Amino acid sequence: MTNGINTREMILEILLKIDEEGEHSHIAIREALSKYQFLPKQDRAFITRVCEGTLEYRIYIDYIIDSFSKIKVDKMKPPIREILRSAVYQLKFMDRVPDSAVCNEAVKLAQRKGFYNLKPFVNGVLRTITRQMDQLEYPVREQNLIRYLSVRYSMPEALVQRWLLDYGEETTEKMLADFLEEKPLTVRCRTYLNSVEKTCDSLRAQGVAVEPAPYLPYARRISGFNHILALDAFIQGRILVQDVSSMLVAEIADPQKGDYVIDLCAAPGGKSLHIGDKMEGFGTVDARDVSGYKVGLIEENIHRTGSINVQAKVQDATVFDVDSECLADIVLADVPCSGYGVIGKKPEIKFRSTPQKQDELVILQRNILDKAAEYVKPRGTLIFSTCTIAREENEENMMWFMNNHPFKLESIDPYLPDELKSETTALGYLQLLPGVHGTDGFFIAKFRRK
Repeated sequence: MTNGINTREMILEILLKIDEEGEHSHIAIREALSKYQFLPKQDRAFITRVCEGTLEYRIYIDYIIDSFSKIKVDKMKPPIREILRSAVYQLKFMDRVPDSAVCNEAVKLAQRKGFYNLKPFVNGVLRTITRQMDQLEYPVREQNLIRYLSVRYSMPEALVQRWLLDYGEETTEKMLADFLEEKPLTVRCRTYLNSVEKTCDSLRAQGVAVEPAPYLPYARRISGFNHILALDAFIQGRILVQDVSSMLVAEIADPQKGDYVIDLCAAPGGKSLHIGDKMEGFGTVDARDVSGYKVGLIEENIHRTGSINVQAKVQDATVFDVDSECLADIVLADVPCSGYGVIGKKPEIKFRSTPQKQDELVILQRNILDKAAEYVKPRGTLIFSTCTIAREENEENMMWFMNNHPFKLESIDPYLPDELKSETTALGYLQLLPGVHGTDGFFIAKFRRK
């Protein structure tokens, strides 16, 4: 309890907003912490860790609860379910919080939320788990590999099964383990009108730990700071939060000074700004997205970085813009996707996946690619990218596109470090995998209009 704010009550509200209202985890956490900016750093870190950890380990946690509770998790009232989940996360993964305190606070929270009659139930389940958790038996790998991997790495069985088929046991387990690892934040140090060395010096002067990120000389991983908005390098527009996989898009696009570039699904603008920087202020990047809110995010970054050759506007990528026909030297189609490649950053994604949603996404992606093709000049470039590892959204869409449009793949080897080059990159596409390449899961294909 701090200044009248109960941190565990905040955690409960955040988890309910994510689970019951469908909010994205990073947005729900950010909005809650913004509302109570006076909270000490320790409390903010506690709230963030418990919320993220409870989501990341939900399947693992539910297995524990179901093993000791007569009422199964999916039959519980939502507030009781989230109280128990967050408490079990603390019991299992946070040694600094005494078990007795975790149990007592959970019981108090249940009463505070009007579930006085369920206090004995909450207390009984948590006390039993506290005493017997170490004796709990888990699924055996040799008896049921899918069930074992699902519980061990807290991933829905349907996703485990499809990745085993697509990538095999070894690679699948590497990806599952990587999703659960805590990682530093990756940023792009802007090289246009900025020095990477001076930017890193500025970060270190504010107590930030800085280390190289793989593949690109201007990519860094940073940690040890409270809030990025307080960092001078961020305020001055010298760094942008961006994964290395996303930075590779601008490298592969290879814009030239004076090019006209259209980024169809641009928010929050990282790729657009990167391309603008690579053109050193010349040319134009037309950064578009579907709503005023998303375009506002792009405009914030344009203003913060002082980018003079990037412009943002509201434009639905599924609606053909006749004024853009055959005008662009480069079109970026970073299409909406399942997001499986960024489950490590947005763990709620894994619980919202359905075959129907997958089919709808493929239709949406092809609709956008249809429009994107019409904006590319003869001999111009189309970059197709996603932040997923689903083959039907990536390789299958790539093949469909070539079969239906006058484009061919073009080798991306000239733009990649040697360690990323392969048979597929020589053809013109790259699938990055979490736990294998040291980046988010990401797909990039480069097409040249015939």
